[in-house]
Amino acid sequence: MKEDTTILPFCQSETIVDPLTELARQGARRMLAEALKAEADAFVASFADEQLEDGRQRIVRHGFGPERKIQTGIGALDVQRPKVRDRMASCDGAEKIRFTSNILPKWARRSISLDALLPVLYLKGISTGDFQDALSAIMGPDAPNLSPSVISRLTAGWQVQYDAWARRDLSARHYVYIWADGVYLQARMEENAECMLVIIGATPEGKKELIGFQVGLRESAQSWHELLTDIKGRGLSVAPEIAVGDGAMGFWNALDKTFPGTKHQRCWVHKVKNVQNCFPKQMAPAVKSDLDDIQHAGTRAEADAALAVFSEKYGVKYPKGVACLTKDEEAMLAFFDFPAEHWGHLRTSNPIESVFATVRHRTVRTKGALSQKTAKLMVFTLIQAASKKWLRLKGRNQLPKVIEGIKFNDGVEVTNDTENRAA
Repeated sequence: MKEDTTILPFCQSETIVDPLTELARQGARRMLAEALKAEADAFVASFADEQLEDGRQRIVRHGFGPERKIQTGIGALDVQRPKVRDRMASCDGAEKIRFTSNILPKWARRSISLDALLPVLYLKGISTGDFQDALSAIMGPDAPNLSPSVISRLTAGWQVQYDAWARRDLSARHYVYIWADGVYLQARMEENAECMLVIIGATPEGKKELIGFQVGLRESAQSWHELLTDIKGRGLSVAPEIAVGDGAMGFWNALDKTFPGTKHQRCWVHKVKNVQNCFPKQMAPAVKSDLDDIQHAGTRAEADAALAVFSEKYGVKYPKGVACLTKDEEAMLAFFDFPAEHWGHLRTSNPIESVFATVRHRTVRTKGALSQKTAKLMVFTLIQAASKKWLRLKGRNQLPKVIEGIKFNDGVEVTNDTENRAA
């Protein structure tokens, strides 16, 4: 047999080597090493002007730390963290400048993606005793050794994180826009499970953050009032400019009691479905097209005209469908009073739906129901992992203007010139 044969030698199942996976690991190992070196070099370069009395550079590279394994989605990677030395600290006791890697924190043993995998397995119905087998099937024989006791410690740590997050001070926070929804999960929960009440907010910098999260009743104003009151009680004193959500919730009554100055914007995705339910199924595409003409109109006047056409077209034969739309007319079109760059964000509660779409497809009803407490903890952990990838709002430069109270007409900032032209 030629030495360059492509035939792989036979191995026992537990020792099979996948050349593709191994190649990916080698590439990942090299990329990680290069990224860590570049990060350390950039840190040293940022202190290039810092020198000792003898002219030597104060901050210099100082070899590597001991090799250790980091568990990732493609298995274990052997890495060495670059070390940086502060020469001045050893000379005269000056405050030491320390290098901390953002890529590989000092005590990290698992990648963030692997931490996110664990609650997914839990919600899928895998018991803690079966975690090791599941991880070995996914990651190979180098999977981390997660015994039931280790998993218990991890979940306890997640509980601590949730408790700290739920008690955090919000006095320094300001959310310009908020999105609210009550989400039911087909997860490993009781048959009569309550839903997850979720509130996401947009900061003045355009960053989306999870503000409130608890188990409750979607239609209950009391459940929403408890959540909003808790948020306000922890220091959120400035009312959001506008809130986005579905009309079939107790949220709106609770919002008016807690933040009476906040404008209402009903979610168009929910409204389209509700209106379509009042029509025969075969008419759904035509009805949606007519509704799109309203929500995607360039001005409020054009939207009003399209709504009038809709009412005239369907009012005689399908009055319930028309009434379903027109009863919330003002709340459906509130977004016209905000920057046009933000209309795509404000017309729907998609920031919440997109988050839970990921959670939903990972969760199924299985035998052995989770308690509400456990389900809440696991879903919260998944949301926190997902939040690291949330995109910022478009037109972030417009948010300070909204905060200042500058008015917008049809998405355009109202100035003296625009007022004069209107006159």
